[in-house]
Amino acid sequence: MAAMAVEPVSSDTDLMFLLSWCSHALATEHTAALAGLGVTPRSYCVLYKALDGELTQSQLAEAGGLDKSTMVLTMDELEERGLAARTASTRDRRARIISVTEEGRRVVAEATAIVTKVNDEILGTLPSELRQPFVAALTHLVEGRLASLPDCERPPRRRATRSR
Repeated sequence: MAAMAVEPVSSDTDLMFLLSWCSHALATEHTAALAGLGVTPRSYCVLYKALDGELTQSQLAEAGGLDKSTMVLTMDELEERGLAARTASTRDRRARIISVTEEGRRVVAEATAIVTKVNDEILGTLPSELRQPFVAALTHLVEGRLASLPDCERPPRRRATRSR
């Protein structure tokens, strides 16, 4: 099978800016939309990913792209609000299993409806024939070429949220 020719992207295209701005704007919209529930996109992500199984705090941090200290702070907030709980793992006494409380499940259901609405509104601004290919292309990148990070002497910092 012959290799397909790859059409180059214009050198004027600032892919880093485009993806970064989309990420920032989407996170801001989700943050504003979820504020009425008293949850952040990060806490929603942790609760949502914890719904289906007995994942450890470390596994959830990895699944949500969070560093360990951010995960600890997020879990402290979720426990304080009664939305999630940490229990000792039966397999490894050092590990903590995250479970979502009934109140947490209620919040996840409401938050999922909100996030779905925001995502639909944003994707709805694209012509209908571009929506599915756009999501498919992003998924392909995230599951393929961008699935793992290269070793980097000075990795870029991820923007941290600031508490007021």
